Amino acid sequence: MAYTDDAVKAKLSALNETQESIVTVAQWVMFHRRHADRTGQLWLQRLKDSGANKRLNLIYLANEVAQQSKARRKDDFLIAFSPIIAEASATAYKGATNEVQQKIRRVIEVWRQRQIFEQPIQEAIEARIDELDKSRSSGKKPLLGGSLFSNSSGTSAPLELQPIVPLQIAVSKAVVAATGAASTANLEYDKLTDPNTPTPTPPVHAARLSSLLRSLASAEGAVSESIKARRALVEGLEKLLQTNKTAIASEESQQIELVTRKTAIEAKKREVEDGIMRGLSAEPSPPVHGSPGLESSENGKGFHHDSTSVEPERPDIEALTPPPMESLTPVDSPRAEGIPALTTTTSADVMHEQPPNHNEPAPAMPPPFIPATAGSDLLSSFAMPPVRLHPGSPATNTNGGAFKKRKVEPDYTGFGSGDAMEGLDEDVAELLRAESGGH
Repeated sequence: MAYTDDAVKAKLSALNETQESIVTVAQWVMFHRRHADRTGQLWLQRLKDSGANKRLNLIYLANEVAQQSKARRKDDFLIAFSPIIAEASATAYKGATNEVQQKIRRVIEVWRQRQIFEQPIQEAIEARIDELDKSRSSGKKPLLGGSLFSNSSGTSAPLELQPIVPLQIAVSKAVVAATGAASTANLEYDKLTDPNTPTPTPPVHAARLSSLLRSLASAEGAVSESIKARRALVEGLEKLLQTNKTAIASEESQQIELVTRKTAIEAKKREVEDGIMRGLSAEPSPPVHGSPGLESSENGKGFHHDSTSVEPERPDIEALTPPPMESLTPVDSPRAEGIPALTTTTSADVMHEQPPNHNEPAPAMPPPFIPATAGSDLLSSFAMPPVRLHPGSPATNTNGGAFKKRKVEPDYTGFGSGDAMEGLDEDVAELLRAESGGH
């Protein structure tokens, strides 16, 4: 089918919501991409004249054509749709049901994710949709928890940038309008001034020239609005820039003041620390009283070392409790003068050892001879610890009592005279004499 306005209108009228119908019409439209601008204008006019459901189908058709053009790197329809897509999206969104609006939102979000249109055009589309959401009654909650395109990161613009946001939106709208008008005017101008195009009849030529003048005037006005919007944006940015410059100057002066104070405090801190160190070096720690070689000064506040001092003598050590004197004192030893007699603390009678009686008869058999065991003298020396007394101390125990003495009356008169065998049996005496003679 040849490309004509009627052919395009017929294809758009036959479009339905099925994927097959949308893909078929999109392929026919893309085949005639040389007429992309005219197709775009007819598409927009058909969208304005259709109902809500039919508008959604036309949005789906534009989406298919735009994505296929982006994939094939054919920008004819992208350029043709750029000036009109924001207006078409707002027209389809306005007055539609909640379900249809959700579907339109989804298509616009896909355009953002896949970057089908340029950023200013995408922002202009989203701005038109946001305006329609804001124009609703204040008591009705916005869909999806707010505007779908307010910010993809979910955070609002800073307070300082709030005055710039509407200016940027105005610039985006103006750019879209100026781009479309300028593109249309330049295209008509190229066709009318093409030397290869035959000159039409004067009435037709005059009508075309009049149409071109209107297009050029419209494009001029759109570009003027774009320039005006950009100047307003630049003015807002200059105000923001001047505010930041003033803030920078104030912060720089504050920084200089803080650095000065910091330097002064650091110098004062070093001075205090140096004073502390000098005080520690001038005042040594006091030594312990009574330490050898150190003597206190007259005022009692300091100590000085005496190199000529001599180490003091060792202190006297109290003697240990001595063992009983019976184990050390021979029998019948004379008692030292000044030592009282032996007493007890239990009120028991003191038993005195009786002197030996040499007049008793001798036993029938002599007592058995017990030889001395080797080392017995050595072991007996360890039986009781020796008594170590300090020189000059009295022979008393630690409790102040006198040493116990064995009270024995000495009688050695019988050992120095007479026969030792007297009173023994003759046989026994003879046997003892023989043994003693043998040794």
